[in-house]
Amino acid sequence: MTIRSNIEKVLDNAEKLNGDLNSFLSIEREHALNRADEVSRSDGELPLKGLPIAIKDVICTQGMQTTCGSRILSNYKAQYDATAIKRLKDAGAVIVGKTNMDEFAMGSSNENSAYGPVKNPWDPERVPGGSSGGSAAAVASGVVRVSLGSDTGGSVRQPAAFCGIIGLKPTYGRISRYGLVAFASSLDNIGIFGQSSKDVAEVLEVIAGRDPQDSTSADVPVPSLVGSLGNDIKGKRLGVPRSWFGEGLDVDVRESVETAIENFRSLGAEIVDIELPHAKYGIAVYYIIATAEASSNLARFDGVRYGFRAEESNELREMYFKTREEGFGPEVKRRIMLGTYVLSSGYYDAYYAKAQKVRTLLKQDYAGAFTKCDAILTPTTPTVAFKLGEKSDDPLSMYLNDIYTVSANMAGVPGVSVPCGLSKSGLPIGMQLIGNFWSEELLLNLSSVYESAFPLNARPKIFADQ
Repeated sequence: MTIRSNIEKVLDNAEKLNGDLNSFLSIEREHALNRADEVSRSDGELPLKGLPIAIKDVICTQGMQTTCGSRILSNYKAQYDATAIKRLKDAGAVIVGKTNMDEFAMGSSNENSAYGPVKNPWDPERVPGGSSGGSAAAVASGVVRVSLGSDTGGSVRQPAAFCGIIGLKPTYGRISRYGLVAFASSLDNIGIFGQSSKDVAEVLEVIAGRDPQDSTSADVPVPSLVGSLGNDIKGKRLGVPRSWFGEGLDVDVRESVETAIENFRSLGAEIVDIELPHAKYGIAVYYIIATAEASSNLARFDGVRYGFRAEESNELREMYFKTREEGFGPEVKRRIMLGTYVLSSGYYDAYYAKAQKVRTLLKQDYAGAFTKCDAILTPTTPTVAFKLGEKSDDPLSMYLNDIYTVSANMAGVPGVSVPCGLSKSGLPIGMQLIGNFWSEELLLNLSSVYESAFPLNARPKIFADQ
């Protein structure tokens, strides 16, 4: 099959399934076919030559829409490529479309998009997870092998678990954030979804590495990730925080993850008990720091420079008010107000400054744990995918979906969600592997060994023609 014919098939599948899933906000047929022809004519070995890839609509892609799932950016087209996008293009990848998402990456269900919710390919009455639900659904449904998302508190790993695929959040600084529209700058990461660990490794090798455009990107060598897959894991120590397996964890999820622990033991890994005593404060600390940073970052969307502007305003202050009132959805408004509150005079020390101190303690917990183990194994989510609308009126219940994922963002360490079974109702369950800084090579090897030995062979109800 030629590159063009393969891309045509991907585009056909994307268009055919989008009515059922709403996973794409734009399908870039003309761009993708022109790009397929261009790549076909190129000489030399390109590591991702002809690879179709979907991009979360929070990552700037020149000439394509970048709405962040929000009405306030409904008419915005990016004027430049994010560094990750440029590196994908240079490696020969073909972008087929921009994917749906919770507005400004704020959500755990993909129900907060201004353009309607994404449906889970395993059960269209259930959520795919958020905020990168569109990217997860595009991979899980077989439309593309790999996609990019973003992960601020679990927004790659949680949808990966709900959709039964691999989802990696790298070490903070491993992938440049230049061109990633900011939600919470100290927590945001570009992440990768794949149908396999190899898919993720191939893309990470290309887009990782130091970028002068992003001062927080790290000058750390990128190892040969693909070449390290499938290596023997005998003797690797996996730490299990037993306190994470208590109240609030669904029975099916607990049983699947405990089975995964025993499966790793059978593969030669050593299982050790560890403690992360400050992780119980993770949700509270996250929703102080993340909302504070969001309040600052989203101040730029005011109707003056780009994006949506409210009409019939008589003066500037009124235009600001109306633009933000009409342009932002309820969850974004809620988080802006929370963030403004914790940064306000009289409350900064009581909330924001204290949260940063607890964040330091959480980082120290991880540093201590990694003296006893090579990686940490936990559930990715407390439940399987829940029904659309089930938690919409209960923000706290929604926030608790991130209980196992936020601490890795707070500490800056990498994590990957790996399918480890199905619930009694036939929905996928994910386990999370968390590593020390710059340990993506180890995490993806653990993931690849596990998926080879214990593959999830079931397919979603909605799956593309292959």
